[in-house]
Amino acid sequence: MSSRPEHFYFVGICGTAMGSVAAALKDRGYRVTGSDAKVYPPMSTFLEGKGIQIIDGFRESNIPEDADHIVIGNAMSRGNPEVEAILNRKLRYYSLPEVLRNFFLLGKRNFIVTGTHGKTTTTSLLAWLLEHGGKDPSFMIGGLPANFGQGCRLEYNSEFFVLEGDEYDTAFFDKRSKFIHYLPELAIVNNIEFDHADIFDDLKAVKKAFSHMVRLVPANGLLCVNGDDENVQAVVAEEAHAPVKKIGFGESCDAEITEVDYLPEGTSFTLEGERYQTPLLGEFNVRNAAMAVTAARFAGLDPDTIRAGLLAFKGIARRQEIRGETTSGIKVVDDFGHHPTAIREALTGMRRRFNGARLWAVFEPRSATTRRNVFQKTLPEALGLADGICISEIEDSSKVPADQRLNPEKVMADLRAMGKPAYYERDADAIVARLKDEAKPGDVIIVFSNGGFGGIHGKLLSTL
Repeated sequence: MSSRPEHFYFVGICGTAMGSVAAALKDRGYRVTGSDAKVYPPMSTFLEGKGIQIIDGFRESNIPEDADHIVIGNAMSRGNPEVEAILNRKLRYYSLPEVLRNFFLLGKRNFIVTGTHGKTTTTSLLAWLLEHGGKDPSFMIGGLPANFGQGCRLEYNSEFFVLEGDEYDTAFFDKRSKFIHYLPELAIVNNIEFDHADIFDDLKAVKKAFSHMVRLVPANGLLCVNGDDENVQAVVAEEAHAPVKKIGFGESCDAEITEVDYLPEGTSFTLEGERYQTPLLGEFNVRNAAMAVTAARFAGLDPDTIRAGLLAFKGIARRQEIRGETTSGIKVVDDFGHHPTAIREALTGMRRRFNGARLWAVFEPRSATTRRNVFQKTLPEALGLADGICISEIEDSSKVPADQRLNPEKVMADLRAMGKPAYYERDADAIVARLKDEAKPGDVIIVFSNGGFGGIHGKLLSTL
């Protein structure tokens, strides 16, 4: 038998979750390589720092002859040269959730964080609370939490595994939601809204996907759910077979959030008679923190340990992350927000954090849903919370049928009707040129995108 380490080859390795798991496998002693296109930081530099070879572009010749396991990312589809070669050659392949389930989740206490918004923050916070409390959890997070420096860690001996549970489909060959694979003992459901218009027809379809996950929580587990969200309550009422704990601001909640104080440096709140403080900002993050606290209590942590862990939490890359400040005092903030609710909550938090500063929202319509007109009305309502707005052209607009496509000119008209300066620009360079004329000392520019956006953050900092 060969003593060489098993070789995992990732097709689409620079996806946030793909790259995180790839790095964790490398840390565990496996040989890991992969390919991708349109590679950009922070994931590309993170993988390079781990010593993982990334091949630029997709070609049949990329596939290593000695690959033991091939992991196909959910962004890959039929027609991709490597996908076609894998199928033709009848090689062993998996989706990423299958890798997690088959190699790492069996027999573990799996805590799954789900919901349309807040998954990455809540998962990162819960994983950190368990880490700070001495539980040494494994985790898989769709981002780069500052406390860990990586989005995935696979521990041999820990009984806990904390996972961000995405409702997006698993792979081109498995159209179930990813979180169906994760064997939850505890599941958090932060909220349920319509999203991912490329795979869900309507809100009913989204709720059905969540109902499948809710059914999987065992009777000795726990469902921590948003007690103020009607969509969540409807799903849980129909499908829950495990104990349910409703968490929220309403008096009907089992764990009511009270006495909230919003401060520039963070937020404090009371939950089940205990006072907590977090450096996170805004009502949305109070909910996220309350969910993480409740899950941590279920794992056996005491309130004092949780309090100390909350205060030591450092946040996540691309979630209200300050990328730098110009010599004239203009701050550039990076945020992953690409849904009107997420944009609205981020701008509300930034308003509290930078009280009195003029806020610019820079938005790239890049996700499958924001390129469509399903948010034609709610997108300007959310962006309108900023003092000025710049929007780039729709990414790959030709991939969306014209009758389903977002109308940016209408978004501009709606924003201007609110009295907001609003500009529709070709690309990142054009936006930078616009803001060179418009931005003033002391302004805060918040960039909303789930992609690289042409390196706009560095361009803004160097130009302004």
